[in-house]
Amino acid sequence: MIFDLGFALSIVPPIAKALGTTLAVTLLSCIFAALLGFGLEITRRSSEPMRYVMRFVIDFIRSTPVLVQLYFLYYVLPVYGIKLPALVVGVAALSIYYCGYLAEVFKAGIDGIAKGQFEAAKSLGLKHWQSVLLVIAPQMLRNIAAPMGNYFISIFKSAPYLAVIAVPESFGSALDIASDTFRYGEPMAVVGAIFLAIAVTLSFLIRQLEARLALSAKR
Repeated sequence: MIFDLGFALSIVPPIAKALGTTLAVTLLSCIFAALLGFGLEITRRSSEPMRYVMRFVIDFIRSTPVLVQLYFLYYVLPVYGIKLPALVVGVAALSIYYCGYLAEVFKAGIDGIAKGQFEAAKSLGLKHWQSVLLVIAPQMLRNIAAPMGNYFISIFKSAPYLAVIAVPESFGSALDIASDTFRYGEPMAVVGAIFLAIAVTLSFLIRQLEARLALSAKR
């Protein structure tokens, strides 16, 4: 089948329209994954028993395929009376899956901070949560900007998984067009080009942020 450029251009608007859902899912998933990952890492450092518990939880999350988690939340939980909207399930699945990876990123960021910073915060009379938010977090973010940004891009690229539970995002819209017209080349090329353009742009912005943070650290 010959690639039809006219048809490809005609389906850009409906696919681009669904991009809003893709970006919203990505943004929410990034926020919740970061918060959950940071919470897991701080909890892991709270006591010796929690270190082992959180290590198991993080390894379990990271070792389970995201599609398995997605299907479990959408198809298994309703069996036990917990039925959530598809969009909520999608955000929850991506957030849970990537929080395990971000917890390790936060771990590396915190480990890269000199221990004297913790002691200085304690000597100033700051409470534990104040030390974390005011002293540790700002320095940690400088260390982890690049890897955290890369995982945020991975979350964006994982958003098409939500098509399997009928979330109306860009890839799902492309699949609907393909199934209606029996032309798969053009819809896949359009949605692939859109994802590529956004991912490349995000990568560029992350590199710029990393460079600025590195420059500010030298001052």
